[in-house]
Order: sequence, then C-alpha cells, then structure tokens
Amino acid sequence: MGKKVKKDSEPPPSDVFDAVTVDAKIAKTAVLLLDSPEDEVLVKSCESLYRFGEKSLENKSTLLTLGALEPLLRLIRHDERAVHRNAIMALGVMAGHPEVRRELRQRDPKIYIKPVQKLLAPEEETITHEFATLYIASLSQEYTTKTLLYAKDGVEQLVSMMKTPDPDVQKNAIEAISLLLDDFRARATVRKVDTGLETVIELTKSDYPAIQTLALDTMEKLTLDILNREVLRELNLLDHCLKFLNKPEWANLHTNCLRVLSNMLEDFDSCEALYSSGGLTKLMSFITDTETLPDAKTAACVAVARAAKQNENRKIFHEAELENSLIALLSTDNETKVRASAARGLATMSENISSRDFIGRNDGIAPLVSMLRSDKVDVREAASLCLSSLTASNAYNCAEVFDRHGVEHLVKMLGDTAPMCMRYACISLCNMAPDEILRSAIMKQGVIESLNSTLSSTDELVQSQASTAVSAFVCDAAARSEIRASGGLTLLVKLLRSGAVDVRRNAAWAVSVCAADPETAAELTKHGAMDVLTDIQNSVTLRNYFTEQAFNKMLDNSLPAKYAFTGRLDFTDSITDGFFDCGQVRNECKVKPLDDLCREDVNDKRPILLINTIESQPPSTPVPSSSAETDGQGAEAGRLKSSGSKKGSARGGKKRRSKKAAGSVTASSDEEGLAETPQPPLENPPEKFVAPWDPDLESWIQVVSNDIRPMHTRRQQVEALGIIVANKLGGPIEKGKLGEFPYELQASKLKMELGSNVIPIGRLTAGIHYHRALLFKTLSDRIALPCTLERGQYNRAWNEVLLTDKDTAEDDEVDEERETSIDGGVDIEVEILDAEHKFHSPVPILSKPSTGTRKSGRVSIADDVLPVSDGGSRHGSGIVGDTPRQTSASAHGEPVKPSPPPEFPPKAYIVDLIYTPGSLLRTDSVECSYYQHLE
Repeated sequence: MGKKVKKDSEPPPSDVFDAVTVDAKIAKTAVLLLDSPEDEVLVKSCESLYRFGEKSLENKSTLLTLGALEPLLRLIRHDERAVHRNAIMALGVMAGHPEVRRELRQRDPKIYIKPVQKLLAPEEETITHEFATLYIASLSQEYTTKTLLYAKDGVEQLVSMMKTPDPDVQKNAIEAISLLLDDFRARATVRKVDTGLETVIELTKSDYPAIQTLALDTMEKLTLDILNREVLRELNLLDHCLKFLNKPEWANLHTNCLRVLSNMLEDFDSCEALYSSGGLTKLMSFITDTETLPDAKTAACVAVARAAKQNENRKIFHEAELENSLIALLSTDNETKVRASAARGLATMSENISSRDFIGRNDGIAPLVSMLRSDKVDVREAASLCLSSLTASNAYNCAEVFDRHGVEHLVKMLGDTAPMCMRYACISLCNMAPDEILRSAIMKQGVIESLNSTLSSTDELVQSQASTAVSAFVCDAAARSEIRASGGLTLLVKLLRSGAVDVRRNAAWAVSVCAADPETAAELTKHGAMDVLTDIQNSVTLRNYFTEQAFNKMLDNSLPAKYAFTGRLDFTDSITDGFFDCGQVRNECKVKPLDDLCREDVNDKRPILLINTIESQPPSTPVPSSSAETDGQGAEAGRLKSSGSKKGSARGGKKRRSKKAAGSVTASSDEEGLAETPQPPLENPPEKFVAPWDPDLESWIQVVSNDIRPMHTRRQQVEALGIIVANKLGGPIEKGKLGEFPYELQASKLKMELGSNVIPIGRLTAGIHYHRALLFKTLSDRIALPCTLERGQYNRAWNEVLLTDKDTAEDDEVDEERETSIDGGVDIEVEILDAEHKFHSPVPILSKPSTGTRKSGRVSIADDVLPVSDGGSRHGSGIVGDTPRQTSASAHGEPVKPSPPPEFPPKAYIVDLIYTPGSLLRTDSVECSYYQHLE
C-alpha cells in the first residue's frame, strides 16, 4: 500500500474579512464603534458604554463630550431588538445628567421622545421597559419636557407600565408619573385612565419601601384635585390610610400617609365620613400614642391644622373634642416640632368661638405660656401665634393669660430676635388692651418702651402691628407722656414715610391717637409729622382715610396750621395764646413756627397777626401802645350800663349784677387756664423764644368778659361784640368805599416799629374783613360764644354763628320786661355811640309816657344800628331774612300770646363787622353773598 498524502485546505474566499478581536481600552473607542454596521459590535459597544456611564456622574458627562448622544439616539430606532435594548440602557443612564437633558431639549421631540415611547410597547422586553421608563423619569424633571410628555400621551403609557409585575418598571413608572403630576392637567388624566387611581393605591401596599414612598407621593399630588378626592373617597382611601397608620412596620411611611390624609380632610364630606365611621377617634388615639414617631405626630397636627381652616371641619373637630389631643401634645418633653405643630393646630382651631372657650377652660393656656420661655424660636413663635388667636374677643382667656403671668413674657417678646414672635406678641397685647385693668397691668410692665424695638424693626408686618399696638395703648395722658419720653414718636414719624400701605395706614392711625394730646401733637410736629402728612395728602396714591384723619387731628392741635391750610376754624376750635394768622398757605408749602416768623426780616408781604396775652417772665421789652386814644378805648370799650330808678327793679338789677360778677370770675379763670398752658421744654436752648405780649388785647378781653358775657341772650352778645370789634378796628365802612379804607399804612408802620412781620392784633386800630373776623373769633372764644372763622378770597373773612328761635324769643321777652318797666315809670340809661364811635356818659332816653300807649324801650348799643321802635316790632334789627314778631288782639282788645317758635334746627348767620357792625346776615341771603365776595 502506498503512503497516504494529506490534502491542503481550501483557502477562504477573497472577499471575506478575517475576524479581528478588538480589546477597547478607552470609552472613545467604544463610541467610535457605535458607527459600526455589525449588530454584534453595536450590542457590545452599547453595553460597555452603559457600564461606564453607570459608575459615576462624571462618566455620563464624559460620554456626552465624546459625542455618544447622537449615535445612541439613532440606535434606539434600530430594528434589531438587542441593539435598541442596549442603546436605551446606555441612553437611560446618561439622561440622569442635567447637561445631557439640556442637550436633548435642543433637539426635535420626534428624535428623543417619540422613539422611546415606542419602546414601551407590550412586545418589548422587560429590561427595555425598565430603562425606557428610567429615561422618561429623568426627562420628567424638566418642566418643558413634562409638557411634551403630557401632549404625547405619556401619562397613559406610564399608567400601563405601573401594572407590570416587574418592580423596577413599577418604580420608574410611578416616579415618572409623580413628576408629571406637578402639572395640574396630568392629575385629571390619571383619573380618566382605566384603573389609574386603583393602581396607585395598590402600589402603596408594595413590598418595596421605595415604591411605597413614590406611590404615596403620587397619591398626595393626586388628592390636590377635588374631583380626584371624590373618586378616592368612593374607593375607601380614608380607610386605607387609617389601616396604613395601624401598621407599625410602615412607621417610616406614616408621615407620607398623613400628608395624603391631610389633603383628603380638606373636604367637609371626607371629615364627616371620617367622623361618622369612627376614624377621627382612631386618628386622635394615633396622635396621643406614645409609640407614634414625633415626625408622624407633627404631620398629624399639620393635617388637623389644614383641615381646620374650613369652618365646617372645625365644628366637627370640636364635637369630637380634638382640642384635648392637641393640648396633650403641648406638654410633650424634648419634642420641639411636635409642640410647635400642636400650638399651630390649636391656633387654627381657636378661630371657632366654641373651640376658643374650650381650650381656655381646659388648661390650654398654661402650657402655651410656658412655651413662651422656650429657647427654640419655632416654639415661641407657635405659642405666641396660638395666644394671639385665643385672646381675640375673649375676656376669659385674656384674664387667664394674665393670671398665668403671660403678660410679662409677651412684653419681653416684643424685643425678640424673631420678627414673627414680635408680631404675634403685639397682636396678643392688643387683644388684651380693651380691658382697662389688663391695660394698666401691661403698662406697668413697660410695654410702651418695649414697643420701640418693634417700631424700629425692618420687617413690615412687625412695623404694621407695632403701630396698631401703639394706638391701642396710648389712649390716656400717662401713656402719651411715656411715649414722648421714650422717643417712640420719632419712630412713628419715620413709619409714616414707609412705602408699605399697611405700615403707613397703621402708623397714621397711631399718630392720630397720639395727637389727641396737645403736648404730644406739638412733639410730633417738632419731629416733622406735619410735614410728612402734608406731603402724603398732596399725593394721590399715598393718601387714604387714615392719613387724612391723622392730618386733621394734627391740625386740631395746631390751629395756625389748620387755618392756614383749610381756611376755617370750626365752632369747637378755640383760639388761645400763641395763635397766629400767616395767611393762606398752599398745600405744597409748610407753615413755619412762630419763632422763625418772628426772626425773619421785615418784608413787603401782609403782616402776620398774633394772639398772645401772656406776659413773659421775666418781662421782655414792653410793647408800646399805639396811641393814647387806643388806651382810652381799651379802658372804656363799649361798656353797657342800665339801672332802674324804682325799687321794683332793684331785684332785677341785683340779679343782673350777680350774673355779671359770675361772668367776670369765669373769664378770669379761663384766662388763667390759658396762661398756664404747658410748653414743651427745650434742651439747653441758646435763647428761649418769647412771643410778643399784647396788653391791649388783654384789656379788651377783660372788657368783653365783664360787659358782654352777662347779657341775656346769645343774639345780644353777638350784636354787641360785633360793634365793639368794628369800633376797635376803625368803625363802619360805607359800601363801595372799602378800597379807600387806610388800613395798610398803619400795619406797615407797626412792622417797621417792631422790626418784625409779626404784629400783635391789639396794636391795630384799623382793619378790614380778616382783621375783624380774627378779633371777633378771639374775643368770642374767651367768653364761650361759639362761632367759626372762615377765610375767603381777596382778604375776605367772616364769622358764622348759629342761633335758634329761642334766642329771638328770649330777646323779645326782655323787650316786654323793659316795656313793663317803662309803664311802671322806670327810666333806663344807656351809653350811646356818636358818629366818631366814642362812648358818652349815660343819658336817659325814655321816661314814663304821658299817654296809655305802650312803647318799647329796648337797650341799644348804636342808635343807628339798633334803634328804639314802636309797637313791639323789631325794625332795623339788622337780621336779613327774619320775619318780625307778629302780635294780634282778640275781639275784646286783649293781647294774645303767639305760639312759641321751634328751637331747632338752628339758623346760620354771618356777623357783619364792616358795613353795619353787629347786624346778622342769613347765610342764604344776597347780603351775605355780597359780604363774602369782592365788591
């Protein structure tokens, strides 16, 4: 046999590439291999990139830098299942980096969202579902992507993924849904998906805590929708939550479950269902159970507080006496959050009046007061919040806080470092302030001085409430004196400049309360309150009712400024020493103080009229009298005397003299009270300012007090005073010749003589409307004769008085008494003014008549103004628009008394001080209009 020869193997085809095993050492090589046409290379490259990116966040960023994102997005659309499976694994890991997500958002959604949604198809592998849901969960962290996923029906696909048995798919799907539910539209979508809500409830029973946590978070967001709550209530979610709380092995998830329950209890139907089923009792026992974790107790208190915001829910909780459980938590040791949460829950419950009483009468105040001493800010804040609610319109709780020594702790809390503690302390003290006893006790604790720290706070809420507290406590003179001494007025004025509406409004209210005291008002003016309020009133956007009230209150205590700004002093505004008339001031201007006006150089403007009868101590340089004639007028000044010559009138004369003496004593006491008006002291003044003394005005006031005050009727007082004022300032002026009246020359001489623009009004011997109206108002205020002072245009000013028909009736009765005296042979003496308005000696004007005719013997001050008339008529009385008194006789010739006229409403008159001094002009008459306007 021959030897067997081995045959050579056939060589490979020439077009076949020999297999090469590549050992890639760096990620860049794997990224380059993603462009390979071989499926096996693609599968292995994607797998290696997945393992590399899973290790750290830096590796994900490295893959993005190497350009792996683009080929991976292309490979998830590959037809080979293994290729797109490994590609989505690598892409799902990379999507966890925010830079990768930002890069994805710059692309078309058809490239990075639509292909991934196709991978959620049921025929795909479970691992593909896992990383596709992971990818979607990562993208759901961005708001723009949430909107895209919602528009692409991503919610429905994720709900279907929750039903898969694989826990990883469930976790990623429920996490993605939880993130998508931040958009409120997605909450309704889950409800509309078949068994969507039921699936979420089932996931809360999962064996995996991570899935349970995500399911409870998802349920918390779903229960924010009211329609979802209705469906979930039908699915017995409340019972499910209570059962969940009864499982100790799920204690770490009780907080999440209580947040779900908190949302459910916002509906009254849920509270009612929980109460009727006994679930509320279980919740109360869960709260007070010692084995319950502190975080769970805190969450339960928060749930109660949120539910108690509804009035109907508060009623249900009160019927179940839920307050007792919260009060028990207040005494929990070493559990700061629990105590604070319980206090906040009680604060919400105390909005119900019954709950407020229940808490106060069941030892709820004592632990709250003890919490005020805590070192923890949260505890102090919650306790003060609760006390502010409990003391609102509840006298018992206010007294209980005082008995438990809570006042001193609240006052100390006004200086707390926490703004909310200061604010709630202010509210609590304000609630207690209406009780006078409690307010006195709080004042003794130094609340006024403590409020300065709250007024100086930078928090607007604290500033607003502190201003309210100031207005609550400075309601008496002692408190206002204390706030002046403590410097709180400066802080109030500063708050008036605040840009916050609430702060400015409450500060204005506090200023208006403080300004009730003249000294406090003067101090506020010193600190610039009037200037600030003036600026506010000139602003359309800043002013309001409260700033207007404060401005008017400041003007009431600063009559010169009030008259300068408003041009009117009312019946209740009494001119005292120190008043001055600087003329009309525009709203944007300021009224300078008197000392500054006195120091100004003499100018050509109208003089400033000063009212001051207080002599300086020691006396300054005496002000010389204007002339001997003025002194003579001041000595006599329109004294009216009437005496009877018969014994029958002696009793009446004695009675009039007693009234006159009483009037003089009253006038002197009024002057003493005005002279003793306290002035705010100045600290080390270089030169104390003393207003010029006006002895002439003082003498005129004495004359008016002695002669005008004792008159029988107010009408007589007005008429007589009008004549005296006119005589003092030049006498009557004929109509049409007012422009020829020389009053400016004397004023200019006085300005040069005194070296000042301020002239005491008593130095004047000639004046027109605004001089006479000011003097009339000054003198009438000294004898308690109410009138107004109103400024018009072109140096016009007038005084308005209110007279009732009773004044006229009394005046007529006096006339009748005098007629009777005349019939009895009484001679009446009066002092008559001649054409030069000088007083003459008494002369008899009437004697016993020779016939039986009765004549009226009315006492007249000026024979041309109030002449004696016949027949009982009051012709020439100077009252325009009044109907004369009518008399009638019976058939037998006997007089018949007319029916008494009604007393009210009073009629308004203007006192004529120019043309016919002493006459009264009805305010609705043509003569009144002529008097008030330019001729």
